[in-house]
Amino acid sequence: MAKVRVFLEVAPKRSFASALDWPGWSRGGKTPDESLEALLAYAPRYAVVARRAKVAFRPPATVRSLDVIQRRKGGGGTEFGVPSESATVEAEPVSSADLQRLVALLKAAWATFDAAAKKSGRAQLRLRPRGGGRQVPKMVEHVREAESAYVHQLGSRPPRGDAGTILALRKAFLEALTARATGTDVPNANKVKKPWSPRYAVRRSAWHAVDHAWEIEDRSTG
Repeated sequence: MAKVRVFLEVAPKRSFASALDWPGWSRGGKTPDESLEALLAYAPRYAVVARRAKVAFRPPATVRSLDVIQRRKGGGGTEFGVPSESATVEAEPVSSADLQRLVALLKAAWATFDAAAKKSGRAQLRLRPRGGGRQVPKMVEHVREAESAYVHQLGSRPPRGDAGTILALRKAFLEALTARATGTDVPNANKVKKPWSPRYAVRRSAWHAVDHAWEIEDRSTG
């Protein structure tokens, strides 16, 4: 497997490492080295996402297989635990083949979250060490609300009210994503000043879905 291109965002108290060609595979740590070690440690778990997308993936064996191509100063989002900065290469045009691959991995990330939430059923998740942590119904709603925000950041008005189901929001996301990637008019365009690039939007949405899927798995009492 070729080296994995990694983007690092570094804030004073926290860093985030993201595999630029593998949306959803992003992990944080207190330092850049810790975030890279965490990224490597989660490679076998990400392999499940790639397999669901039917995209060939071989987990790297060592940190030496991670190629940090850009390092950027992180902000409040980074400190909070969110990969909130975009890499320079994420502004590059998206070919038809690239778009097809990105969408496959994104859908797999969404499906990974859905499967984890469904498997947990009504079971109570273990609380975190300090007693925090959402239960699955609230996590599902949190993910739905985030998807609405992501559609907005792509430059489209998300469906609201009863129409704003997570499936409808994902459909709207893919429509806006395709329009942005192909240079056509974004449906239901809004006036967001700095819309996200297609590559970053996919990375952010896939990360959020997978991150919560893994949280459900790790906190499951089953």
